[in-house]
Amino acid sequence: MRNDPNMSEYFFIAVFAVVALVVVAGILILSAVLGPKNPSPQKTVPYECGIIPTEEAKGRYPVRFATIAMLFIIFDIEVVFMYPWAVALDQLGFFGLIEMFLFIFILGIAYVYIWGRGGLEWD
Repeated sequence: MRNDPNMSEYFFIAVFAVVALVVVAGILILSAVLGPKNPSPQKTVPYECGIIPTEEAKGRYPVRFATIAMLFIIFDIEVVFMYPWAVALDQLGFFGLIEMFLFIFILGIAYVYIWGRGGLEWD
């Protein structure tokens, strides 16, 4: 096995990922084993700000806020992808420039589609 200095950095990332997965699994198992298990009819009633519901929910809940939040995350991730691209542009050359234009073009199509469907309207 080669002792590549660039690959040794990935070893610590892998160790960190394994430790994180073990900690998460341990916390989930401990909460399932040690958590209370005595549900009662009173505990299974929905509770909302101290008001006990007297009737069923009316209609559908509008998902406009969640849709706009997801759009924000998508376009925020686009910006996150642009920073490493901008740093490595001199190494990527013309191919990297074309790839980023293609990436922005695809997201632009999605943006125009969402705008045309009224996804950005806030009423």
